[in-house]
Amino acid sequence: MNSMTTTGPGPLLAARALVKAHGPAVALRGASVELGAGEILAVTGPSGSGKSTLLHCLAGIVRPDKGEVDYGTDRLDLLPEHRLSELRRTDFGVVFQFGQLIPELTAVDNVALPLLLAGQARATARAAAGEWLERFGVRGQEERRPGELSGGQAQRVALARALVTGPRVVFADEPTGALDSLAGEQVMTSLVHTAREAGIAVLLITHDARVAAYADREVALHDGRVAAYDAGPVVARDTVRGA
Repeated sequence: MNSMTTTGPGPLLAARALVKAHGPAVALRGASVELGAGEILAVTGPSGSGKSTLLHCLAGIVRPDKGEVDYGTDRLDLLPEHRLSELRRTDFGVVFQFGQLIPELTAVDNVALPLLLAGQARATARAAAGEWLERFGVRGQEERRPGELSGGQAQRVALARALVTGPRVVFADEPTGALDSLAGEQVMTSLVHTAREAGIAVLLITHDARVAAYADREVALHDGRVAAYDAGPVVARDTVRGA
């Protein structure tokens, strides 16, 4: 955890003038956004607006065609792949809409996997994973496989997996999109409570206004560009900063 180099105040993570195309389709057209340490930021917008592509660029999963991604003093978009993989094991946690748990592994082994990849002993990793499953209210489900869990339970297992390494940033891409309203509320309550308690920054991608309401701040993507929701009308601008 905390392998980033920092100097002085400033955003924890910042995307500046990102451009990204998938073949002929341009997903991002100069999008810029900043995420502060411990901040929960919701990124909203219609389907196809570039929300997931923005998250993937900020998490180092894909590289932008133009622009830069800064993580502390590191240029994330210029780091070699082995360094990006290391950051995703230590500093970053990612939760996707459908959890993307490994179906052959039990809940506890899914959560323990990042710790095992980091070199922890199996018994130690499983013990830590069990503690996180209990924290997220999935006690008693440790030895069940994803197909034996409800949607809400599986997503809370995915949250535990994203948080077990003690990351500085969690990227949550439509984490309640496949859940009913009650399960979605339980997942968001668990995520926000844990993030607040540990000072973890969260980049939350959602199309649901009820989910966005959990965030400290909300920005909207339209046609690959960022617009900010202020107290008054939506004002388009290049870079969105926290208050």
